[in-house]
Amino acid sequence: MKTIAVIEDDLPIGDTLEELLRQEGYGVLRAYSGTEALYLLSSKQPDLVLLDLMLPGLPGEAVLPQIHGIPVIVLSAKGDVQDKVSLLRSGAVDYVTKPFHPQELLARIAAHLRAPAAPDAPLSFASLRLDCSIHTVSSGSKSVHLTKTESAILKLLMQNPNQALSKGVILDRISLDTPDCTESSLKQHVSNLRKKLKALCGRDYIQSVWGIGFLLTEES
Repeated sequence: MKTIAVIEDDLPIGDTLEELLRQEGYGVLRAYSGTEALYLLSSKQPDLVLLDLMLPGLPGEAVLPQIHGIPVIVLSAKGDVQDKVSLLRSGAVDYVTKPFHPQELLARIAAHLRAPAAPDAPLSFASLRLDCSIHTVSSGSKSVHLTKTESAILKLLMQNPNQALSKGVILDRISLDTPDCTESSLKQHVSNLRKKLKALCGRDYIQSVWGIGFLLTEES
């Protein structure tokens, strides 16, 4: 059984999280302050930590850098992009803004507890083949190098073919690999990626979906 440490000083929220996690079959450890969290983690080794930021005494921002070898998902009412970027760079594997949907949180927890796929496993869609380990996409005998951000965007689209992904979802899902990508720069990254794919294989596989985001499809 996987065990999750809930570091949360708000009792109703902490109790709700504990009930939710236990219903899903997880073991749960609790801590109510930053100091108590560090004491708990000095003797226990959970599989994942849910960390609130607004903790009494030692805040979550100070606790995070002291957690090693355990994936940490930050739960916070702070939704500013720079806050997310700073925490992801400080070691968090994910950031969930309060209030959150229980099923979304459970899905994120499950994703981070899964064994990682081989980092060099290529992805394929139509004539495209993406080598994520070296950020290169090929079609037939031709290939082109992508930036890290372009590679992350194409990887996500290839993992969700024929499905329109909103800009918010894309930014959220690629933030672990490219935390510097913002809503204002995403459009330019996608535009650059489309140009490279068009030059590579003569087709524009990425479509803009008005009011939503972007879609990877073979349809013209």
